[in-house]
Amino acid sequence: MGWIDRIPLGSLVVAALLLGLAPFAPEPHLWQKLKMLAAGTLTQPIDIFDLVLHGVFPLLLGIRLVRVALARSAA
Repeated sequence: MGWIDRIPLGSLVVAALLLGLAPFAPEPHLWQKLKMLAAGTLTQPIDIFDLVLHGVFPLLLGIRLVRVALARSAA
């Protein structure tokens, strides 16, 4: 997981905000796909791809922030 530590944190924040919230109106795709997942209607391959596409950077940012927090608490 060392490769995640080499990604600049600022770049991850920007990518997570842009892809996580795109399109900004009427509703972000990530939010829409998460609602579909919770409702059990996320069955189409394009919707699953859309969830992965819009969710990968917020997920990476979350992992990176947890790793930073753990490194600071260990030091």
